[in-house]
Formats: sequence, C-alpha cells, structure tokens
Amino acid sequence: MTPSDRRSPRPAARLPSRLAVAALAALLASCSAVGPDYVRPTIDIPAAYKESGPWKTAEPQAIDSRHPWWQAYRDSTLDHLMQQANQANQNIAQAEAQYRQARALADAARAGLWPAVGVNAGVTRALSNSGGIKEGTFPSIGVGASWEPDVWGSVRRAVEAGNAGVQASADDLAAARLSIQAALAQDYLQLRVTDLLIDLYAVTTEAYTRALQLAQSQYAVGVALRSDVALAESQLRTAQAQGVDLQAQRSQLEHAIAILTGKPPAAFALPATAATMDQLGTHLPAIPTGLPSELLERRPDIAGAERRVALANANIGVAKAAYFPSLMLSASGGYSSASFATLFNTPSRVWSLGAALAQTLFDGGLRKARNAQALAAYDVSVAQYKQTVLNSLQQVEDNLALLRVLDHEVVLQDQAVQASQLAERLALAQYRAGTASYLSVVTAQTLSLTNQRGAVQLRGRQLVASVALITATGGGWDATPANSAPVASTARQAPGAVPQVANANLLNSELRKLKP
Repeated sequence: MTPSDRRSPRPAARLPSRLAVAALAALLASCSAVGPDYVRPTIDIPAAYKESGPWKTAEPQAIDSRHPWWQAYRDSTLDHLMQQANQANQNIAQAEAQYRQARALADAARAGLWPAVGVNAGVTRALSNSGGIKEGTFPSIGVGASWEPDVWGSVRRAVEAGNAGVQASADDLAAARLSIQAALAQDYLQLRVTDLLIDLYAVTTEAYTRALQLAQSQYAVGVALRSDVALAESQLRTAQAQGVDLQAQRSQLEHAIAILTGKPPAAFALPATAATMDQLGTHLPAIPTGLPSELLERRPDIAGAERRVALANANIGVAKAAYFPSLMLSASGGYSSASFATLFNTPSRVWSLGAALAQTLFDGGLRKARNAQALAAYDVSVAQYKQTVLNSLQQVEDNLALLRVLDHEVVLQDQAVQASQLAERLALAQYRAGTASYLSVVTAQTLSLTNQRGAVQLRGRQLVASVALITATGGGWDATPANSAPVASTARQAPGAVPQVANANLLNSELRKLKP
C-alpha cells in the first residue's frame, strides 16, 4: 500500500457520513414554518349598493375588462392621449420602477433557500519549527460551500413576504395607471365642456351685441332711455369678460393634460372641437357597478392593501423564527501543499465537513421588540385594508348618488333653458313694440344665459362623475384566477381568497417571470 493510499480515505468510508448529512438537511428543511399562516381579513360587505337605482343612462358602450374603459366615450383624441400617458407619464414610470424593485427584493429573499458556494486561492510565506526550523511558501486552492437550512421557516416566510410585496407593487402600478387615466379623462372632458361654454359665450356676445344695437337705435329715435343703452353695454361687457375667463380655465386644463402625457406645456396644444351639448349627453357610458363584494376583486388599490396584510403576516413568522437556534452546514475541499510542484498531487488534497448550532441567550429584549413590531405592523395593514375597502364603497355610493341626482337635474335644467329662452324672445319682442322696459330684457337674457351655462356644466359634471364611478369600480381591472401568478409560499390560502394580480394589459408579461 502506498503512502497516498494510506492518507486518502476510501469512498465507502465517506458514504455513510454524507448520507447522514444529507438526511439531516432534508429532515430539517421539511420542518414547518413558524408564525401564523395567512388568512384574509374578514370585513362586512353589504349585499347591494344603497344608491344603485332606479336610474338609467345612455348606453353607447359598456365598460368591461376586455377593452380600455375610456373608449366608451368614443373620442379618438382621448384614445391618443391615453396612449401617450401610458407610455410617458412619470408617475407611472415611478410605479413601474418600484415594481421592479419589489421583484428584486423577492429574488434576494429567495436566494436564502440556496447554499453559498465560493472558490479561494492563496499563497502563504511562513516560518515553521515542526521537525526543525524551516521557511517556505505554501500555496492553496479550494472550493467552499455553506448553507443555513431553513429549519424554522424564516427564509420561507421572507420569500412569502417578498412575493406578497411583488403582488402589492404590481397592484400599485395598476392603481397608478388607473389614477392617471382617470385624471386625464376628467381633465379632457372638462376641457371639452369648457370649449362648449366658450362657444356659448361667443354666441351670447353676438346676441348681446345685436341687443345693444337695438337699444342704441331705440334711443336714437327717442323711444328709449340712455339707461337702456348703458344696461345693454354693461351686459355685453360682462359676458365678454366671462368668456375671456373661460380661456384661462381652458389653458390650465390644457397644461394639466400636457403634464399627464409626459410633455411640457409649451410643447403641447389641443385644438378646440365643435361639440354640441347633445353630443356630450350621448357620450355618457353605461357603467356596470356589480355587487359590493365584487369590488374586492375589481379595485387594484384594495388588492394591494390585501397583499400588504399578507406581507405583514409573513413578517411575523420571520420575527418568531429568531427565537429558535440556527444551524449552519459547511463543506470545503481543495489542495494545499508546501510547493507549487506538488500542489495537485493526491497527498495535497484536503477536505472538511462541519455543522454549527447557534442560539442567542440574551439580547436585551431585541427579539421581543421585533416580534411586537411585526404584530403591530400586521394590525396596521389590516386596518388600512379595511379602511381602503370602506373608502371604496363610499366612493361608489357617492358617485352613484351623484349620477342619479344629476340625471334628474339635467331634465329639469333643460326645461328651465327652454322656458328662459322663450322668456328672452318675448321680452325682446315686447321691447321692440315699446310695451316693456329694457330692464325686463336684461333680466330675461341673464336668466337664459345662466340656465344654458348651468345645463352645460351639469353635463360636464355627469361626465366627470361617470369617470369617477368607473375609477371607483376598478376601471375594468380584474383580479381573475386565470391571470394569477404562482406564489412560492408555504402559507395556506384562506377559503375563497382571490389571487391578486395586476391588469392583464399591464403586467402579465412581468408576472410570468415569477413562475418557477
């Protein structure tokens, strides 16, 4: 038997120890994770909306998750602006970057499930007195690995928290997009209403100019007073000033739209369109509100809040795992010799296997404090989730009530417009005939303009409220199980829990990257 045979253990002798280490690692890794398994918080949801009926709007197109919701307003300019906002809005870009950040954090947590492997190489110059004083150079090269088995589930809970964070961030991105889209739609529709008001005041100033000319003619022939001319001129200048003020409002709305589409106001212009008040009314879409319980699956902000509850629940397990001892397994192998010439010879081979168990005995209450912090953070997330649901229900109810009231108010306002226009025509005819003073003409004209402006503004309020209701009901966003991403977690899903995902039009390609 050669000296190298005596120094090298036989493979058969090493096999039982390797199997023992592998069996121990598998046994430890199969232990259940400490901390509570996640159960979705319960919240009382009414069976129906209080303000849901009875009222009905025009139905040119319904809102659903298969189409961009803003197309229900049938405006190609709005469609183009939405495309620009989805691509260039900086708030959306920020939310998308935060989503990528959350995904990276989840990947970092998942890395804790795997061993760390490294290589090392070195040269040592040393003086030794073993067997006589001698000085030499000792080269070495090797591979080392270390692994901390997830005995108590700390890493698995961290992975669970990371996945919940990714899903919450994806929901935040969907919510950010919906918020920007809603703001853009409302600003755009208000701008079109302002254009209609500007047209109304242009027509009104023309009528007031003719009325002033009539008063001047009547005064010239001596059948009217100078005060009639002054009243007519005052009314004309007031209408002109109000028309100019509308231009300022339009400019501000145009600037807001520019920012939402990611452009500086100086580089953006939106020309006026020749819309009519009747066209505004036909652009009001039908909005299926569904049931209050469906709101939990249709609003991305609710989905994000629920995922943060799951994240906080997983962090409780991470905090509790700190109470238990940690086990570290290590292994290394390589070559070490007294010279480079013999470095890779069989006698120069070295290896080691090791296991270390560590337990903190006293930390001044640190683990207790962190556990209390995790429990409090969970309670905070539950309260935020429930408050988000309540706020969402209020938003739906508010806009349902507003649309119901406005639907009835528009009918009455249109009747008031017709009556005031008739009164204006009669007052002018009576003034021409000399049977009425110009004060009655001014009163009738002012009332007619006020009612017409009110009718336009009511339709504008209807459009803005319809956008708000679409937003309150999720804007077509849907957390359907078909689009859900797998979650690498040991926590059990609560019965009836809905998988949380982002809008299929936004994040399906991103969430597919999470699949194992």
